Amino acid sequence: MKLFFSDRQMAHRPTQYMINGRIGSALENPERAQTLVGSLTALGLTVEEPRDAGRAPIEAVHAGHYIDFLETAYRRFQELPNAGPEVLPAVSPYQGADAAFRPRPAPRPKGILGQTGWYINGLSNAMTEHTFSSAYLSAQSAVAAADDLIAGAFDSFALCRPPGHHAYVDRAAGFCFFNNAAIAAERLRTRYQRVAVIDFDTHHGDGTQAIFYSRGDVFFGSTHTDPSSYYPHYSGYADETGEGAGEGANLNLPLAEGSGDGAFIEANRALAAAVTAFGAQALVVSAGWDAHREDPLSKLAVTTAAYKAIGAVWGALPLPVVIVQEGGYSLSAVSEAAPRFVSAFRAGRPSR
Repeated sequence: MKLFFSDRQMAHRPTQYMINGRIGSALENPERAQTLVGSLTALGLTVEEPRDAGRAPIEAVHAGHYIDFLETAYRRFQELPNAGPEVLPAVSPYQGADAAFRPRPAPRPKGILGQTGWYINGLSNAMTEHTFSSAYLSAQSAVAAADDLIAGAFDSFALCRPPGHHAYVDRAAGFCFFNNAAIAAERLRTRYQRVAVIDFDTHHGDGTQAIFYSRGDVFFGSTHTDPSSYYPHYSGYADETGEGAGEGANLNLPLAEGSGDGAFIEANRALAAAVTAFGAQALVVSAGWDAHREDPLSKLAVTTAAYKAIGAVWGALPLPVVIVQEGGYSLSAVSEAAPRFVSAFRAGRPSR
């Protein structure tokens, strides 16, 4: 299995984010990627620099005006008088929760402050000088992993950092700028008619759901902490099943706070059964390690043993699989959960 990653993805080094009304140190940091590279190469995975496939694979998912904003935001923000060291929104347009999930036209504001509020949702997405280049290369890692499957590989790992599953067509959120899993799925659609994306991060993959919610060719399934009192708050509920052509192609399995290994494993098994019932021909796994009980953001009681168990669940599916890195903010938990998952996944792969 190849591990697609560029060292330049670590150049994005934000210093702050808002949590519970306080400015805290950024949890989404380069050390996460370093830990993953070390633990996964120890299993024999080989690191491969992703080739630059250009903007086209990103534009297949994201609005061009949004990509343009991310590329120019830091420079424009620094031209403000008394600008801070990182790009953060000070205003936000109110649209209502339902409308907020839908792609929008280019913003009417032309100034950087208005556009920052338009394109960045919340205070967890501080942008530095190198954010765009790191996010761009993170997306290229997802593209390269998908291309590896298209070329004949049975599985691959995209070490995407920064992560992606909270990013919408035209909006950054929850540490995410480009939706790497959606980009990988869209790339796989150039070969496979039916693709599934599943997500076991402790946070609902709201961006991924929104991107494919009215699509019948891409199934999205997620198990995550109940969002009624947990991020992302406004989506991830069991009654969200898709709309239009996508009706029935969306499955959310929220877990009550305090849920442990049994509920987590069973939810993953249910998602695997749904992927099979959908008739998926290829699979993208959004892998977050932050449901682990040691994670600073977790409200679940999942242990390392559960990640080994679900690795076997997903490895057993007779489908080509791209694993896309999402969350996980305890370095010790990541260093245990990720290699246990990948080892079990590889051990359970069926012969082709």
